[in-house]
Amino acid sequence: MKELLNFASDYMDTCRPEILTALASTQGKEYTGYGSDEISERAKAKIRSLCNAPDAEICFLAGGTQANAFVIDTLLESFEGVICASTGHVNVHEAGAIEFTGHKVMPLPMEDGKITAGQIDGFMQMFESDENNTHMVRPGMVYISQPTEYGTLYSKAELEAIHSTCRAHHIYLYVDGARLAYALAAKPNDVTLADLARLSDVFYIGGTKCGAMIGEAVVIPGHDTITHLVTHIKQHGALLAKGWIAAIQFDTLFNTDENGELLYLSCGRTGVRAADAIRKELQDDGYTLYLPNPTNQVFFTIPDDMYHRLCEHARLGFMEKPDADHTIVRICTSWATTDEQIEGMKQLLRDEKNR
Repeated sequence: MKELLNFASDYMDTCRPEILTALASTQGKEYTGYGSDEISERAKAKIRSLCNAPDAEICFLAGGTQANAFVIDTLLESFEGVICASTGHVNVHEAGAIEFTGHKVMPLPMEDGKITAGQIDGFMQMFESDENNTHMVRPGMVYISQPTEYGTLYSKAELEAIHSTCRAHHIYLYVDGARLAYALAAKPNDVTLADLARLSDVFYIGGTKCGAMIGEAVVIPGHDTITHLVTHIKQHGALLAKGWIAAIQFDTLFNTDENGELLYLSCGRTGVRAADAIRKELQDDGYTLYLPNPTNQVFFTIPDDMYHRLCEHARLGFMEKPDADHTIVRICTSWATTDEQIEGMKQLLRDEKNR
């Protein structure tokens, strides 16, 4: 069977080799359970320092949907829902996980994957002015992701405006960071981990798509935002007995590499560099980019027959069909994308354009 170039997603490779080395070093050792071990404490200390949030609560969960369902369900009252972009992961690609916990997802029209403080304010004012709102699902949270599902970024100014709007209406702001490494590494980005800790009630640092084998680090900057944290995690079936296995991913990723850069940021830079090279090839060859973005996801629109031919040589992501004859395709690079894979993809694109 012919081996295909793999650009379907950013969680296809195992993990950074440093993580395998760290895991191997635990062989024959014993650790206390449920995240009370020294590895977990060391990883939490690193994250608190980078976030400039010394009192932050941090927990390590297995995956993104689990993190979203846990955070949203734990923070919201039973009669509250969550505002998000229409393309938000909680609205489209989580099989109703949020609704399964009893909370309505309230999508707003997006532009390039983002929603604005003005939209949120308008939605909240409409709810608050409705004389029947005691009979309605109350918006209790805004959910955004950094980067968005379309690889775009919220600027610090946009994040500050959304934070201010949430405070004005007394609702939570939660930031999904499944691909956060690629956001942090993007050239236009001006949002740091410390900014996220300052401007959100909860956010998570993605590991699964950013160089880890497994795991997401949920950061709760305010120490009392979620009381009885471990009990809530347990109730949601999300408490790992061997919590150190998830924690060691972040303990390793938040070490520095040979250049003095955090491994986590290095993972992001590799994916962004690869995506930039492929974006340039697409533009040079005259392909139609669906939208510009600076992170590790590349979107372009091509005729269906071209899409099917490319899929004979590469695993690509299907996004949507803008019309009967075209497909919006996603190329997703990662922390593990090699120069050989980049050149292979560029050659496929050139060959297809020159048919």
